[in-house]
This record gives sequence, C-alpha cells and structure tokens, in this order.
Amino acid sequence: MPALAPSMIAADYGRLEAQAREALDAGADWLHMDVMDGHFVPNLTIGPGIIEALHPVAEEYDAPVDVHLMIENPERYIDAFADAGADVITVHAETCSHLHRVVQQIQEAGCRAGVALNPATPLGQLEAILPMVDLVLVMSVNPGFSGQAFIPQSTTKIQRLRRQLNALGSKARLEVDGGVKPGNALQLVQAGADVLVAGSAVFGGDGSVEENIEAFRSALTLKV
Repeated sequence: MPALAPSMIAADYGRLEAQAREALDAGADWLHMDVMDGHFVPNLTIGPGIIEALHPVAEEYDAPVDVHLMIENPERYIDAFADAGADVITVHAETCSHLHRVVQQIQEAGCRAGVALNPATPLGQLEAILPMVDLVLVMSVNPGFSGQAFIPQSTTKIQRLRRQLNALGSKARLEVDGGVKPGNALQLVQAGADVLVAGSAVFGGDGSVEENIEAFRSALTLKV
C-alpha cells in the first residue's frame, strides 16, 4: 500500500494539531508540510515553528514529517527545518544553482533528501542527481495553492521517472502532489507513485477526514 501524506496546507489552521491527529487516527502515513515564500510561488504559508509544533504529534504516531520547500535559496533554511523536526526535506530543482550541494546538506542534517520538479520542468534536470536522492516529487499542478485540477500529462512523467529509478536500482520514493483524489489515486500508483500527497481531498468536501482517507484506502485496495 502506498503512503498517504495529507497536505496540511488544506487543513484548518486554527486547529492544525487536531486535524493532524484526525488524519493520523484515520490511517494517514505521513504529514506533508508545504512551505511557501511568496517569491518562488505566489503564496505565503508556514515556517519552522509550525513544524516544531506538529513534530511531537507525528512522532507519537511514528509518521514522517515531510517538508516541501517551495522557496528561493532553500539552503539557508535546511538546518532550521531539520532542527524543527523534519524527517524529509524536499527542494525544487528550479531554485537550486548547486543542487548536488543542497542534497548533501539535507542528508548531512540527518534528513532524507527530496527533489521536486514543477510540471513544465523536464526529467532531464534530475539525471545527475537521481542516484543520490531519497525522494523525487512530481508536481502535478503548478505549485502555490491547494485545490487545483490534476495536469493529465503528469501521469506519463511519473511512468518515465519510475522506469529511471528502477533502472538505477534506486530505493528513492516517488511522490506526487497536486490534484490527487480517490478517483485518480490507483492510476497514479499504477504509474509508479508510492507516496500520494492530498490536501483538499482529505480536509475538504462534505466528508469527514476519516471518510476521505477511507475513500483513498478503498480506491487503492483495488490494486490487490
């Protein structure tokens, strides 16, 4: 069963801890934290303080804290997010002039290192770094806001990336974020994804968090 990582950007910020507990009680595997700077993406969200506040909850459930840095100059903040309790830190290839160095910095800080690609960024940008990374994140919407529609061409990108990881014998996780819903979850897993990030599909709609996560689990059990 792939990991389901609810994106806390779509949660009620007035009750983040309660919403994190609801998701983890319902069977979520990771907590996905979107950090945005208003420069690389047109939105502002959270800093290390929120990671630090939610880390004890994640630790209680043995759930990795998955921090996605959608920010310029991420190397300035790696240590702060690692110290706050991040288990995985993902940076964007588009923001790193020295990507190899940043990946090393994340790993030296004691975290798993991820690299993310925007929808229009070709997989070729990962060729040199792919053997080093612990996770690759394929953005299936243009980053910045929760609730956007899935970009269909992302499925082919996931398939190609899975073939590349398999050819390398890599154990890196393949994560997909953007427009992920129970209706396309199985398709994404069959394409090669093994971590699904979902925001509005978990914390939005008419269903409860528990009902929404159960809808994902039901959709994915069809894979068996």
